[in-house]
Amino acid sequence: MLRLKCVGYALLLLASMVSADASANDKDRFAEIRDYIRMGLTEHAVPSMSVAVAQDGHIVWEEGFGWADRERRVAATAHTVYSLASISKPITATALMTLVQAGKVDLDRPANDYLGMAKLRARVGNADAATVRRLANHTSGLPEHAQYFFADERGLPPSRDVTILRYGNLVTAPGENYQYSNLGYGVLDYVIQRTSGRSFAEYLRTAVFLPLGMTRSSLDVEPRLAPFVATRYDDAGAPLPAYSFDHPGASAVFASAHDLVRFGMFHLKAHLPDQRAILPDAAIDEMHRPTATAADKNYGIGFMVQQRNGYRMVSHSGSMNGVATDLRLFPAQHLAIVVLSNSNSTRNDRWVASTAERIAAVMLPKWQLASPKVWPSVPPFVAPASLLGTWRGKLSTYVADVPVELRFLPDGQVQATVGNQAPMLLDRAQMKEGVLLGRLAATVGTPDTLRAPSDLLYLTLRPRGDVLNGSAMAYAASGNRTHFGLSHWLELTRQ
Repeated sequence: MLRLKCVGYALLLLASMVSADASANDKDRFAEIRDYIRMGLTEHAVPSMSVAVAQDGHIVWEEGFGWADRERRVAATAHTVYSLASISKPITATALMTLVQAGKVDLDRPANDYLGMAKLRARVGNADAATVRRLANHTSGLPEHAQYFFADERGLPPSRDVTILRYGNLVTAPGENYQYSNLGYGVLDYVIQRTSGRSFAEYLRTAVFLPLGMTRSSLDVEPRLAPFVATRYDDAGAPLPAYSFDHPGASAVFASAHDLVRFGMFHLKAHLPDQRAILPDAAIDEMHRPTATAADKNYGIGFMVQQRNGYRMVSHSGSMNGVATDLRLFPAQHLAIVVLSNSNSTRNDRWVASTAERIAAVMLPKWQLASPKVWPSVPPFVAPASLLGTWRGKLSTYVADVPVELRFLPDGQVQATVGNQAPMLLDRAQMKEGVLLGRLAATVGTPDTLRAPSDLLYLTLRPRGDVLNGSAMAYAASGNRTHFGLSHWLELTRQ
């Protein structure tokens, strides 16, 4: 009989795949969410999800579902350590603010004042206007940037100075517009390192994680945490090898749902007895104050800020190879919600966000679930009269300049020639808020872009009289992996 009971218990464990972290008092309150998560694990073929919810200074629910590691049959719990992707940014911003409070960093001084020989270079505007604050709210002028280095492939991350020399181009004037940039946070983690005199990993550990009681958090994976880390899986369900970046402050933090909700509680000013106040409440308010506009959201220092359903939400999400994450704070309601997962298929990204939405609906009486996002189709392109004709110039890389020509025809076609490559058409061309967007089947040919097959260039160009300039981002993804998105300065003049 004892053996049968043990077998039955094991089968029950495998069937539910749920950790025993949740308190009995909240079983009914979150029952529908649990069912939704269990169903999603199967429907979206996702290995695991861990969630945590805190309100009024108390964790009211934390639980893990599915396999943190399928191959080793390690079940997920609230203490499983996940890669956070872009939720690294508010953590990096918090570390930055401790140096601001110490008088070592001024948010409104030029970021270049805190850098070494390698400086940010203004292709438009003045580099001195690229302040620390503008790096933190994505208005510095830096473009999109991502660079992954997988352990089973050649190549290691360059030094931060090298990355800044190659890609630290301000392609719009500082303060001109919002442009989400991982590189901006890669520069900020370098500012933290240089001003603190410690490695970024060590500074995060001693200035943020330990004072806030985040014992299962680190930059990258510390050896002591390796047994607890959720394996990252690609879209096909295969485990991904470890990978690193040249922008760790944007993407490289790991934490458990339990730790991350405690981080959220600190930002809600919960003043937990086992946390040290590493920032005064006024500094937290400054981080949550929006200073940049991004569509229907605003950005402060490390956080998105928006109003929805009568609630003010301070949040950040994350998505990259094998990672989908969501952190939501509702300051007036003293509510923090964390959802972490170890897969990032498009469906899983939406499912993670939907799970956070449903938790919010349980906790907030006026919360209405967001409608599924529908991406509008791109209408046929018709070039404005101001663009018709031929534009020539060069794409600047750290190796050499590459000649580029764009010809805007009255029938809507845009013919493009990059270097000595065959002429092609600009695909998905559109004008959006006065900016020309489109993509080309072309290569750049630098050593960085030859690490993986790269045959797409995404253009983001602004007409400025007889000049058309902005970024050309070389993008590479293959084998269910994104390898890089590397932006280069492109400037064309009317012929």
